[in-house]
Parts: sequence; structure tokens; C-alpha cells
Amino acid sequence: MENKRKLLRITTVPISLKVLIKGQMRFMQQQGFDVLAVSADGKERTDVIHNEGVSHVVVPMSRIISPFQDLASLFALWKLMRKYRPDIVHTHTPKAGLLGMMAAFLCRVPLRLHTVAGLPLMETQGFKRKLLLFTEWLTYRCAHKVYPNSYGLKKFIDENISVSALKLEVIGRGSSNGIDVNFFCRNETLESKAAIIREQYGIDSSWTTFSFVGRIVNDKGIEELLIAFDRVSKQTKAKLILVGHFEPELDPITQKSQEILKDNKDIIHVGFQSDVRPYVVASDIFVFPSYREGFPNVVMQACCLEVACIVSDINGCNEIIAHNETGFIVPVKKHEPLFDAMKQLSDNPDVRKQFGKKARAFVKENFDQSYVWSKLLEAYNQQQ
Repeated sequence: MENKRKLLRITTVPISLKVLIKGQMRFMQQQGFDVLAVSADGKERTDVIHNEGVSHVVVPMSRIISPFQDLASLFALWKLMRKYRPDIVHTHTPKAGLLGMMAAFLCRVPLRLHTVAGLPLMETQGFKRKLLLFTEWLTYRCAHKVYPNSYGLKKFIDENISVSALKLEVIGRGSSNGIDVNFFCRNETLESKAAIIREQYGIDSSWTTFSFVGRIVNDKGIEELLIAFDRVSKQTKAKLILVGHFEPELDPITQKSQEILKDNKDIIHVGFQSDVRPYVVASDIFVFPSYREGFPNVVMQACCLEVACIVSDINGCNEIIAHNETGFIVPVKKHEPLFDAMKQLSDNPDVRKQFGKKARAFVKENFDQSYVWSKLLEAYNQQQ
């Protein structure tokens, strides 16, 4: 009997295994790989084991810069790889990429792959930016292949980080995991759940409802969103549903944002939700004014749910949305054009409906999950 090839998937925290590459490890198991998942500990760990049908090993890792913790994590990963002897190590997220690729390099793992799904350094300056540029360079140096999950991100890496062009490749047409177009599809059950949400929060059918899904942090454009919505809500009947959690220790929102959140009673914060679909369907317009992304899953999800989108003009977002065809693209970090776009779509329900239908068709054609997974499988099978 032929031995299964061993695949090690590493992310910094378990929620990334659960959400960002959902279903991918189970698929690779079905293709004959022996898959082991690795991340720091967290409540999502048991979900990963159950949902993906794989084993999971805890290696403490921190998302912040922490040299002593990082050295301990690197040593733990090195020991794990010496014992497990993987044929492939595939990392995802910056810290897991740095430590995982270094450990895999030291262990001479035959195939070392890293997915880039966003770069924090894009919003940093000075010494911290130089440090993050170095850690990215080192990560790529240790990898055989580096997979930016969008063509805009690939362009940024080409222009800012010294890496062989032969190493850089976008899987398929972009995205780390594609999207399950059948799961993210409007149906009667979702419509019923959305109606309950609107009733629960007193949202009348005549009101325009905006939604946002993601971490409630400055880098996601929260200040611009809140300022723009605050103006919209003073001119028309509108609600804003925020789905996500705060990260005050990593990227706190501004004082201005806190004040609007406190004072504007038309903003509804529902926290983190394991299933965002009913909240998106409960809205008329999805707004995502992020400063930086790789290839945002939430925008694809909103498109598949046929909710009109307004996104910032950054890589990933501008590869999913075509301006004035499948949604609106607005300049990054500017609340005035964001307000204009929100007001325009609020006043034009027919345009919203048209955008939603066209956006779903585009995403379904280009980013279906089965297509992305098949392309990744091809990459795994090209083992050096």
C-alpha cells in the first residue's frame, strides 16, 4: 500500500483554519493526503478537528511582534516537523508564514508553500515597516512558492519585496479558498432568518439597511464608514449592521468612531457571528471600505448573496467588483465619496438589484471553490 503524502497546514490562530481555508483540508484528505493542522490554541480548534476531519497540534504563536515567544514557537515547529516529517508545508497568515517557512527550510521539507492574504506592512511606516518587509522577504526566501491571493497583491510584492518572479504565482484567478456558491445562495430559510433579524432590531422594510462584516478595526475603514453612515442616517431612514469583533490591543478604532458608535442609535453591532449570511441578506447594501486586503472573502460572500456592494479601491476588492457594473468602487480612506455612493445606492433600489445579480454571476463564474481547490491540488502534485 502506497504511503500517503504528509501535508502540514499552519496558521497563526485556529480561526484562520476554520474560516479562511474552510473545507480545504478535508478536500485534501479525500485526495489522499495525510493532513495535520497546526496553530495556536483557541476555541475554534475543536471545530477545525470536527469539520475538517484532521488532527490538530497546538503550537503557541502570537500575532504581535514578540521575539522571545517567536523563538520558542520556531523551535516547537522545528521539533514537530522533525517528528512528523511532512512532504509539504503550506502556511497562511504572516507570523505562521515566517516561523513555518523557517522551520520547514531548516528541516529541508521537500515542498514549502506560503499563501499571502494581506500584508500589515502596507499600513505601517518607519522602522516597523522595514522590519515587516524583512520578515516577508525572509519568509519568501525560505519558501519554494509564494501565492499572493490577488493580482494586486502580487504587483505590490513585485514592486516592494525582493523575490524571484518564478516563486510568485496567483492560484487560479485569485482568492485563498474560493467560495461555496451553493452555501452562499439566497433561499427561503435565509430570507426567513433575515426577516427575524430585521424584526428583532426594529428595521422597517421601508428603511435602507447597510451591512459590514469583519474585524471592527481602523484598517477596515471603520472610521470612514461610520462618518459616512452618520451623514446618510441624518438624511434618510437607514440602519447599519456591524458584524464582527473589536481588537483594541492590535488596531483600536479612533475616538471619533467610538463617539459615533455611542451616539448613533441606528448603528447595530451584533458582534462576531459564525454564520454571517442572514445578517448580509437582512441588508440592502454591503459596505467594505478596507485599507488593505488580500482577496476579501466577505465581498465574494455578499456578491453571491446578491447584495449590492460598495468597496474601496484596493487590490482584491477591485478584482471582485467592477465599478458601476457589479457595484461601486470608492477611493480608500475618504468618507466623502463613500457617503455619495451609499446615498446613491440608498436612493436607487433597482440599481442595487441589478448590481447584486450581476455580481453573483461574476463570482460564480470566476471564484467557485471547486475551481480554486483543483488548482491548489495541481500545485501540490508538482512536488519538487
